[in-house]
Amino acid sequence: MGGTPGERLSKARLPPAYAAAVRRSVRVTLAAAAGFYLFLYGFDSAVAATYALFAAVAMAGLSHIPGTGRQRAATLLPVVPACWVLITIGTYLSVRTWSAVLGMLVVGFVLAFMAVGGPRPAGAAPGLQLMYILPSFPPYVPETLGERLVGATVGLVLLILAEAFLLPDRVPGVPYRELAARAAHHAGRCADDLASAPYTLTDTALRAARELSGGLRSSRVPEAERPAGPGVRARALAHTGLAARTLLGRLAALPPPPDGPAEARAWPEVLHAVRDTCLETASLLRGREGSGGARSRLQAVRHALAEGAEPGATPAGLRRHAAVLEVADAALAVSMAAEIAVRGRAAPAAAPRRFWYARMRAPQLWWRRLSGHAGQRSVFFQNAVRIALALAAARTIAGLDTLPHGFWMLLATLTLTRTTARETRSTVRVALTGTLLGAVVVAALLALVGTDTTVYAAALPPLMLVAFTLGPVKGVGWAQAMFTMVVALVFAQLAPATWRLAEFRLLDVVAGSAVGAVFGLLAWPKGAHDELRRSVATMLRSAAETVVATTSQLATGGARAPVATSPGHRSLQHALIMAESAYAQYRSEPKQLDTPNDTQDWQAALLSGHHTLWGADRLLVPPEPTVVPPLPQEPAAAVTRIGDRVAAGMLLVSARLDPIGDTPGTPVAVGARDFADFAAEPPGAPRRYYAAVEWLDSLMTDMERITSDHK
Repeated sequence: MGGTPGERLSKARLPPAYAAAVRRSVRVTLAAAAGFYLFLYGFDSAVAATYALFAAVAMAGLSHIPGTGRQRAATLLPVVPACWVLITIGTYLSVRTWSAVLGMLVVGFVLAFMAVGGPRPAGAAPGLQLMYILPSFPPYVPETLGERLVGATVGLVLLILAEAFLLPDRVPGVPYRELAARAAHHAGRCADDLASAPYTLTDTALRAARELSGGLRSSRVPEAERPAGPGVRARALAHTGLAARTLLGRLAALPPPPDGPAEARAWPEVLHAVRDTCLETASLLRGREGSGGARSRLQAVRHALAEGAEPGATPAGLRRHAAVLEVADAALAVSMAAEIAVRGRAAPAAAPRRFWYARMRAPQLWWRRLSGHAGQRSVFFQNAVRIALALAAARTIAGLDTLPHGFWMLLATLTLTRTTARETRSTVRVALTGTLLGAVVVAALLALVGTDTTVYAAALPPLMLVAFTLGPVKGVGWAQAMFTMVVALVFAQLAPATWRLAEFRLLDVVAGSAVGAVFGLLAWPKGAHDELRRSVATMLRSAAETVVATTSQLATGGARAPVATSPGHRSLQHALIMAESAYAQYRSEPKQLDTPNDTQDWQAALLSGHHTLWGADRLLVPPEPTVVPPLPQEPAAAVTRIGDRVAAGMLLVSARLDPIGDTPGTPVAVGARDFADFAAEPPGAPRRYYAAVEWLDSLMTDMERITSDHK
């Protein structure tokens, strides 16, 4: 047989989930067992052995860090010093119950709140919680701190080596940069097709555009590849994907050129520049440096088209002109965002209003992310408060009642508490059943074998292999049953044990799950469902304000001096962040039986927020520092009416999502297309009028999609 062990394992006729579970089980078992046996039987140090085993189990069995083994190893490297700090704090705060509880409250919140940093910090948080829980129980023996740190360090180092070099995983999907590169490349091909007769895209090209655009949605990207972090490169890569989706959508909707206008000669030049910029961007994302001149040429021809003469242009020509400028703006956004994603802060300066993060350092970006979610409307804040209160309550009960092996109680609270009360109850029910079955087996084994540690030492590694294979695949019931047997065999080697060890394990799990169920019921029991509706409704209300302010400013003229952002930009951006985080959690939760079926297209709602931000900036904050002149009287009146209609549609949708007070009980029609305003062609209307109408028309399309019958 040829190939690496990982390749031979993948060729076995195992389902993918089992194959991945076997690989991870082998790695965590070897790391945990090697450290445990090394210290227990080699150096006769039960303390170091305990910490070596639980460090590996915590960061590989309890944590769910996404990615391949090498990606997880890279994530675990900075975890080592964090574990030193947590073990030290837990050791010294365990002197009194009140200090241990206070530490649990603070540490529990901080570690759970780390989820704002993306999937990797969120995945590592449960394991880090255990590294504080383990030393925070009596006896108070600070003199063993050195053994604890050495044991945990060896366990983590063994785990990192196993993750990096043992049974390598297959890459779990296409990297996000490659997905964005494919979208940019296809956008370039579409722009090339639209620059010449017949000025339309084929059905094949349209289907490919929809597929590539959908492939950039976070829900369709593996966790390890999602650009969800607060850093410059992660933000820019997420921005690249969003801009690419917008560009593909605008190319697909680009109307054919009307006959007659002389300025039609400029449109192919812009589209060819879009093509070259997109192809250059795709090469950059794939690691191939280009000349860098395509974006500069696109900026030049885009400026020339925007400043071109208007006499003789028909309304149809002006509409296409506005649509081509939107395509050019989207292509520029893709190019700039991609360069920042690849080069980070070393990228050339970009427009500050859209790429505000490009020159910020990591601490500043982390602070913005943390402070932005430091409120009760953030699902990250809600989850952190819920788990911190539950852990503090469990630690209080364990300390006052002096439960044997009380950390098992906190471990049960940590692992069984979910973001919804219904899910917590169903999880606890299954977990208790599994724990009971595991305890029965353990009691029988301990009664039969007695204190013969040789049997337990021989049985532990194969049992761990089975436990860490079946647990992730079979669910929480199997995980609790198998883990009950694993911890029993571990503690039976650390000290003489009787069948009552199984009784203590069951008692602690019952107590811990009860605490988790209580706090799951009391603290935001419905999870992200209601919060998603509230946050999207808030976002739409903020978007409606931005629409009204933008159209009013277009009608009356820009500010006396150039502005950096459109009115309400910061508020709408924050509301959009809250809505996106609520949607991310909502996607991860099981469907609730006691909530009505959602018919809203939540992706359309989130995209409408981005479209509002980008369109308002594009209309009111031109690339050059010039004051925006007012529209003529009739176009000003028309754009104001259309803006009011769109804002009213947004407010109606927000009221349907989050009914309050005297909100009408029956749905009110959202569409405003029965009015002739969207097709109005007032005499003397300049290009900016048609650009505004195109923007408002796309926002009304978003509103209709949100309330359609298709998710």
